[in-house]
Amino acid sequence: MKFTLSWLKDHLETDASVDEIVYALTDLGLEVEEVSNPADRLSAFTLAKVKHAEQHPDADRLRVCTVETNEGDKQIVCGAPNARAGITVVLCKPGDYVPGIDITLSVGKIRGVESHGMMASERELELSDEHDGIIELPSGEVGQTFVDWLAENDPTKVDPVIEIAITPNRPDALGVRGIALDLAARGLGTMKPVKTAAIEGNGPCPITVTIDEDTRTDGCEVFAGRLIRGVKNGPSPQWLQDRLKAIGLRPISALVDVTNFFTFDRNRPLHVFDVDKVKGNLRVHRAEGGETLVGLDEKEYTFSKGMVVISDDEGIESIGGIMGGLATGCTEDTTNVFVEAAVWDHIQIAYTGRGLKINSDARYRNERGIDPAYNMQAVDDATQMIIELCGGEPSDVVVAGEVPDVSRAYKLDTDRVQSLVGMEIPAEEQVKTLTALGFVMDGDMAQVPSWRPDVQGEADLVEEVARVASLTKLEGKPLARTTAGVPEVILSPMQKREQIARRTTAALGYNECVTYSFIDKASATLFGGGDDATMLENPISSEMSHMRPSLLPGLLQAAARNQARGFMDMALFECGAVFHGGEPGEQETILTGILVGRTVGKDIHGESRGVDLYDAKADMEVVMEALGAPAKLTYNRGTNGWWHPGRSAKVGLGPKKVLGAFGELHPKVLTEMDVKGPVVAFAIHIAEIPMPRKKSASRGAVTMNDLQAVERDFAFVVDADVEALNLVNAAAGADKALIEDVRVFDEFVGGNLGEGKKSIAMTVRLQPTEKTLKEADIEAVAAKIVEKVSKATGGTLRG
Repeated sequence: MKFTLSWLKDHLETDASVDEIVYALTDLGLEVEEVSNPADRLSAFTLAKVKHAEQHPDADRLRVCTVETNEGDKQIVCGAPNARAGITVVLCKPGDYVPGIDITLSVGKIRGVESHGMMASERELELSDEHDGIIELPSGEVGQTFVDWLAENDPTKVDPVIEIAITPNRPDALGVRGIALDLAARGLGTMKPVKTAAIEGNGPCPITVTIDEDTRTDGCEVFAGRLIRGVKNGPSPQWLQDRLKAIGLRPISALVDVTNFFTFDRNRPLHVFDVDKVKGNLRVHRAEGGETLVGLDEKEYTFSKGMVVISDDEGIESIGGIMGGLATGCTEDTTNVFVEAAVWDHIQIAYTGRGLKINSDARYRNERGIDPAYNMQAVDDATQMIIELCGGEPSDVVVAGEVPDVSRAYKLDTDRVQSLVGMEIPAEEQVKTLTALGFVMDGDMAQVPSWRPDVQGEADLVEEVARVASLTKLEGKPLARTTAGVPEVILSPMQKREQIARRTTAALGYNECVTYSFIDKASATLFGGGDDATMLENPISSEMSHMRPSLLPGLLQAAARNQARGFMDMALFECGAVFHGGEPGEQETILTGILVGRTVGKDIHGESRGVDLYDAKADMEVVMEALGAPAKLTYNRGTNGWWHPGRSAKVGLGPKKVLGAFGELHPKVLTEMDVKGPVVAFAIHIAEIPMPRKKSASRGAVTMNDLQAVERDFAFVVDADVEALNLVNAAAGADKALIEDVRVFDEFVGGNLGEGKKSIAMTVRLQPTEKTLKEADIEAVAAKIVEKVSKATGGTLRG
């Protein structure tokens, strides 16, 4: 929304400066996007007088002028045909920037003659397109600034233009009077009385207007207008042309310029038909579909079924509330005109405008909302202005439909400003503010003005009071404590667990990723998803069609993007929800990490190697320990299809209670995701880890033992397909009270063991708690270990 300062002052009596107005508008919620002040670019130029002018010795079209300035006489070479002695001109001195030609002047020579500046034309100062000669001023003193001269003699040339951003809920600010009302309520001036007309028609209008029954409820509520005979169309007066040009509109003719004036002055779009081109009467109805119309922008539009249009007896002549038709548009030859004002349904305007891809000032305002109560008065006001500019005799007004009743009132609870906003504003000031904004107070009930469709409840009244008072006065205050002492923890156990998981994984050197919960069907299918239950009904794009069944697709896509940019080695993790179905309970939170490429680069302390599943296993165990998982876990085969079948394992508390998985990813998955290996990963089902039985804010006491531990080594010969984990579990179960730890330290295949056999060596650590172990005690435990391992694996003690 653009307007000039002088236009604003037509409605607002104010002495406020441009800076004060700009600050107040932004503070009121009407954010100022740009201020264009012609005085800023003209401030350097001064008035001068040509004392003498003679022909340039080496150029027929140039004259050498002696110019009287406030710095003495200066020699200036000028090519303007009107450069002559005795005229008052606008002087641009060396060092001045001339906006129209984008040049900073300097002393120079023109055909061998020095020139100390230039005398400007209107185009060179961006005042108009006139450039046939330099500016000649009828008056003015030498040395007077050009800006001051314009302010006294032609103030429109230095009229600041302000552009503000309007939020969709403030259609009233799409008119200059609505903006002035906000500023007056803030205290930056007083509103001038609105000028209204009361036009008496000279007889019935020969054109009737109707609205189809199926169009009244959600298409057009009221359609009014009148015929004006004998108008003389032509250029609009200079003041109106200057005003429209200042806000970026091209003056067309007096009749059209009047409608544009009301569009921006009162947020009241109007339309004028050339009556001599209208065949019969006007009817507002819905299009059947397939009809066409050439609009005023000279483009052809094809209508869809249901769009609201205006037709005469021969066909469609206008797009209701959006744009008129070229065939019935006003020209210089127009002598009889029909002025129309209507109230259109907002949704219908949006539907039609989007369907036809038309962005007009009329659509912009009708889509957001106009003042329906002003509809009939607008016809009279526009008629008055047309008669003043173009003459003519008006007919009586014809009306179809009824002006909608938008009256409503809400209770003003003056105490709610404190509770909702936190500001202390006296009740009298609140009432004064609402009254200044156009609300009518009846006791504690506030009658909402018809031009404020955004006010829909008591809280909106509070908002109006607060924004006019200025939210910059709002002071931050801490919330009052309801209880003494330290407040209770507000995070749930699962939230704390997720927090610990993130911090622990990040501490291991992983970078956290946050990816979309939506992935493409192909990626979802790779990881066990992609079915109809997790498909989105209205996806953002084809690449986000399904809810993710795993966090691995997003992490692998991130890895692929990094590798495409030359980053081959990385550690990434994410903690988030995965979806196994479309119902609310069919989702869970998982922590997933991936290692890609190689370990740290070569240095003097070691060398780089490819990551393997034991890197993933080690990191997973650290995280699970931080989450409170039991120390003794089971590792089993049988992972999902996206894991490598021989280099992955499930981790749990037995075969049925699965807490997570780790290992290499299947090569076909890496190929499909375009990731260069090796890639290892781990995934932890955070909610499956048992919660501690006792809740305590502190850790338990550390148990220290002063009895010496004993370690014994065992080597068992087993079949080659026996897993080392089975031996470890069997040995650890031989005596759970004494055996503290079992770890494998060697594996041997071949030699004299025979085909299909291998040797696994492990160390068993015994930790007594009551007395020092004797040899007999140790031998007894060793015998149990051999027995347990032999029974569980069929292995024999290696000799």
